[in-house]
Amino acid sequence: MKRKFILLILLISTLQLYAQEQPNVLIFLVDDLRTELGCYDHPIIKSPNIDKLAAEGVTFNKAYAQQAICAPSRMSLLTGKRVDHLGIYSIFTPLRSVNKEVRTIPQSFKDNGYKTVSVGKVYHHANDDKENWSIHIPKEANSYVLPKNIALLDSLEKAGVKKVKGPAYEAADVADEAYKDGRAARDAVATLKKLKDEKFLMFVGLSKPHLPFNAPKKYWDMYERGDFEVPYRKAPEGASTYATTKWGELRGYYGMPEEGDLDDETTQRLHHGYAACVSYIDAQMGKVMATLEELDLRKNTMVVLMSDHGWKLGEYGGWCKHTNFEIDTRVPLIMSRETSYKKRKINAKSNALVENIDVFPTIAEACGLSIEDVDGKSLVPLLKNPRKKGSAGAYSVYARGEKIMGITVTDGKWRYTEWRDLVNKKVHSAELYDCDHDYAVQNYNLIDQSEYRKVKEKMQKLLYAEYPEDQFDFLYMKKKKST
Repeated sequence: MKRKFILLILLISTLQLYAQEQPNVLIFLVDDLRTELGCYDHPIIKSPNIDKLAAEGVTFNKAYAQQAICAPSRMSLLTGKRVDHLGIYSIFTPLRSVNKEVRTIPQSFKDNGYKTVSVGKVYHHANDDKENWSIHIPKEANSYVLPKNIALLDSLEKAGVKKVKGPAYEAADVADEAYKDGRAARDAVATLKKLKDEKFLMFVGLSKPHLPFNAPKKYWDMYERGDFEVPYRKAPEGASTYATTKWGELRGYYGMPEEGDLDDETTQRLHHGYAACVSYIDAQMGKVMATLEELDLRKNTMVVLMSDHGWKLGEYGGWCKHTNFEIDTRVPLIMSRETSYKKRKINAKSNALVENIDVFPTIAEACGLSIEDVDGKSLVPLLKNPRKKGSAGAYSVYARGEKIMGITVTDGKWRYTEWRDLVNKKVHSAELYDCDHDYAVQNYNLIDQSEYRKVKEKMQKLLYAEYPEDQFDFLYMKKKKST
């Protein structure tokens, strides 16, 4: 009897120790963030808080989103499944309207005793997975604070303008909390204080640098207009007719031209606004991280910074995302895993190929959770040894309507893309780009150049390993239009 009692005490002690050692998880999910940050060696962007996190963890130089558009990419990373396995390719279809059973990050963590928290923009559709969040503070609508812009919106609405949008940027001399990301940081800080004695998974969704580029004036003042160069505006020579895109949402903002390129001054002004927004969200992240430190939670909290996809700032004459190019699919990804300051990897960088779908299995393994049926791979081995090799390829997709599916793969140097005609069951066009020197712009589609024949064959083989050459049947939501 005494022996059983001792064993029971040991078991309870072990379980208590395990519970104490399970880390909290804090994920900053940023909208439209490029890899233009100080920790990615960008010479202009000021991102001290993100850089500090990078110095405490591992920065992945070659991380990729699975589709360059908000809703599908977020569903993908929150389920650890590829977009085509979910069958949703547009912003109009919520996850749970189609996939009732697929397990998600908040669901798995909540089932394992974690308090799950969503602050700001996490899913594109605020009500997705709502029942799996212990605390749910959804994103706010886009907002302007300058009286002239508020009056403009009111006049446009009264005039019957559909899908009313104000200017593409704003720089008001206001406190951080005047704009929604400042309020998201405030809510995250308040929630951390409530949960300081709980085991938690928290997503903090930061909406900037998504359009409109609205940020307090002090962040605009960190830069000069002349800091920003006008990018190369031409599409790659020989690019597929499906490769490029129109301006997406930018043309819908007040004052933007209905056609043609932007002039240099406006282009630089938008670059300036984008940079100001990056520094703005960096400061909001800093407030949350400072609270972790103040509450003595940092030593037992795994922190991740990631973006849902990349973004164009005039490259190829385009804006926004919506392509399979490197600039739209490559994302920043930083992880600080160690639960003790003494164990932290200091300023480690990894050139391994990784994907956003790898985040779910990574945080699950770090927290001792068992998960199944995900497409991603745990990056814990890379967090322990950043010099290890990652995946052979990183894959993304982008659909053009209901008839064309674009699928692409990179091996870290080369990018190979096929645009498959789903109706006629053939490849409409293909592209091969050298992305080794400048991720922002590739000027030539090398697919038909004989000296790159072996590269093409190698990259085709890599693509076909995930998407066989005879695959023209994608889960494409035929019963419910999603494009």
